[in-house]
Amino acid sequence: MSHTRPHIDAHLDTAALAKLQAWLQAECADMVLGVTTSHKELTVRCRKVDIVPFLKKLRDDKKTQFKQLMDVCGVDYLGDESRAEERFDVVYHLLSLTHNLRLRVKVWVADGDSVPSVVPVFSAANWFERECYDLFGIPFENHPDLRRILTDYDFDGHPMRKDFPLEGKVEVYYDESEKRVAYKPVDLPQEFRKFDTVSPWQGITTNSHLADEDNAFDAQEFAEGAK
Repeated sequence: MSHTRPHIDAHLDTAALAKLQAWLQAECADMVLGVTTSHKELTVRCRKVDIVPFLKKLRDDKKTQFKQLMDVCGVDYLGDESRAEERFDVVYHLLSLTHNLRLRVKVWVADGDSVPSVVPVFSAANWFERECYDLFGIPFENHPDLRRILTDYDFDGHPMRKDFPLEGKVEVYYDESEKRVAYKPVDLPQEFRKFDTVSPWQGITTNSHLADEDNAFDAQEFAEGAK
């Protein structure tokens, strides 16, 4: 007897999402720039200056009760001509356990501009905003401890920006003369690996001979090891 599990979409209350969208457009029109539903997910774009009171309203209102901030992240739209003035998005993901609803909130941010910190509303935003600042270089106003959290304190640049070099700018090594960890400009001495459909191992020049040698074990070796 076979049992089939219902698709995850069966657990989504689309009617409740529609009610939430109507509520946002009616009750928060002065703070909201737009509300969209795509793939059964609700996204609202908020004015940057209103992000703190808006999230507070979503948290405290009985009709929403988004009391959990699940994540804060950044998005870089470098190269998108429609986003030339406001390069970044800061995205907040909220969860309401009471109503079993999720909501995505976005704000536009220009390169060099800051966003009000929402730590006074959600304490969990402390590390999330530090991560966003570290990786994208987006500062948060009135953050209690805005410093890097994933990279070194003297790290040059922000690695999740699209204009940050893929290989990075410096690499770490152990300096034998000074007996400490040090930095030097990135050096990639190995040649680029070019694979083909005939023998992909030939693209690796440092140990390609291993693919041609017969290193198979035989039964006798296992028997000797067991003695």
